Amino acid sequence: MDLGLTLILFLASMVFCLAKGISMVTALIIGYILIFILAVKKGGTPKTLLKVSVLSMKNTLIVVQILLIIGILTASWRSGGTILYFVYWGVNLITPYLFLIIAFLITCLMSYAIGSSFGVACTLGVIFMALARSGGVNEAITAGVIMSGIYFGDRASPAASSLILTAAVTDTDSLHNVKLLMKTALVPYAICLLAYSALSFVNPLDKVDTNILTAITENFSMSSWLAVPALIMLVLPLLKINIKTAMILSIISSGFISIFIQDVSLKDFLYYCIMGYQSDINTLGTMLNGGGLISMVEICAILLISCTYSAIFNETDLIADIQRKLETAMTKLGRFTVHLLSSILFCAVFCNQTIAIMMSSTLFKEPYKNTGSSGQDLAIDIGNSTIVVAGLVPWCIACSVPLSFLQVGIEALPYSILLYTIPLWYLIKRKAKK
Repeated sequence: MDLGLTLILFLASMVFCLAKGISMVTALIIGYILIFILAVKKGGTPKTLLKVSVLSMKNTLIVVQILLIIGILTASWRSGGTILYFVYWGVNLITPYLFLIIAFLITCLMSYAIGSSFGVACTLGVIFMALARSGGVNEAITAGVIMSGIYFGDRASPAASSLILTAAVTDTDSLHNVKLLMKTALVPYAICLLAYSALSFVNPLDKVDTNILTAITENFSMSSWLAVPALIMLVLPLLKINIKTAMILSIISSGFISIFIQDVSLKDFLYYCIMGYQSDINTLGTMLNGGGLISMVEICAILLISCTYSAIFNETDLIADIQRKLETAMTKLGRFTVHLLSSILFCAVFCNQTIAIMMSSTLFKEPYKNTGSSGQDLAIDIGNSTIVVAGLVPWCIACSVPLSFLQVGIEALPYSILLYTIPLWYLIKRKAKK
């Protein structure tokens, strides 16, 4: 059995699991077994392969820890009403000819604060879509605006699991990556602001459905204190406070708000943090329910298993030929061009942003090093390609799940301007430097 056959069997298992609705973890375990068998046939000893696998998982535990904290953070914000606070004031700020641009700015702000594209899509995104439908605004355009907004934070928020994972696998500093990613996307952000402002004027909101505001004020206190957890996540990382510390402080503040302002019992708050928030209110439940430590278990399992692949590859040189071909292609076509094309392939084949990031790191680390590029270069290239490209591949989870929340199809993708202007602009910049 060679590497090609191994990959085919692995991909077949992924397709089967996706088709049957089976967890991706199952496919990854099958993949690990296949790669392990191949490595043994190529001369690796089972003891050594198991040792490097366990070591790679140990090295990844710090990332797992942060991911679990992110799950708790999102539940605490739901319980304390922080997410609804942004919804409430966002809806109040809306004027007919500014609907789309306000939707973009608020989803950008929330996604940066919370670092979760899914979390924002299923809360703010659902609300903005409801407003668009009731107010006669084009649904596809609205969904595209929201997709751009949620990936603003998913790509470059200090709390984003994708950014933290990228920093871990490239041995770089996540906060420094945030600064560089913001800098490299200034032009795409400006393009979005101009485009969405223009679209706002030609797609005005005919009316605002105030039922959601009534439901919020009847069931949650809208005290200004509700903004504190978000401010902690926005400000402390800028002051170079450790991201884990900022998250924990944000969770603690949400706990105080839940208990003393929203009248949630300590027992219920702790339950929400572990198992996810559950609302008895039908109007708000579909937007608020979710989060919690349990919500991150699968992505942590995916991370732990997939990181063993790179450990085995590095131990046995199974992918050395592929890396040499990538290195040759990079010298001919350019570093980022090859990385971008590979990212599209990874997202299309593996249907998962996390696995695509891991594959990018595993396959490109050595070619980057050999061609004079650094881990920092690799981290920024991943942020400008893999993370956003995942949101454009219709069958990739990073695209299909948010669109399912918004109840629209792929017609929204042409309006997801940020997702394709970032890699295109960075590609132009890289070409111009030659």
